[in-house]
Amino acid sequence: MTRPDGTTSEQLRLDRQLCFALHAASRAFDAVYRPLLRDLGLTYPQYLVMLVLWEHGALTVKELGLTLRLDSGTLSPLLKRMEAANLVRRERGKDDERSVTVHLTTAGAALEEQALGVIECIPEAIGMEEHEVLALHRSLGAVTTALDAAAERLNNQ
Repeated sequence: MTRPDGTTSEQLRLDRQLCFALHAASRAFDAVYRPLLRDLGLTYPQYLVMLVLWEHGALTVKELGLTLRLDSGTLSPLLKRMEAANLVRRERGKDDERSVTVHLTTAGAALEEQALGVIECIPEAIGMEEHEVLALHRSLGAVTTALDAAAERLNNQ
């Protein structure tokens, strides 16, 4: 059946949706990372926080949220659990009580070395050559940039 806008029922099938393919791939990544991160005592979202802190050092909650594309309602409870596990330390700003900076603890910093074992498992799990992984990474970056621009345009209409 062809609709007035030219779409057909075939185009609306779930298995033809790029958004669902990306969603399914993301869920599959979660399933691979879960057992790999168990030994580190981290969940996948906690691992992402650690990656950012290992790379950049202490950041505000706002900076972490922007980098990880997580809102404070998601990030704050995550950081609270990480602080209870002695992986990070949160510190309120001296000049601005609303600003909270997240610092790695000694235990959190020490996990970086162990995390190298996690990333070594991913290429085999993906089943792609390094150049294919790099090309996919570039393509996904371009998709993200284009979608950010489209969202901005749509939000400003």
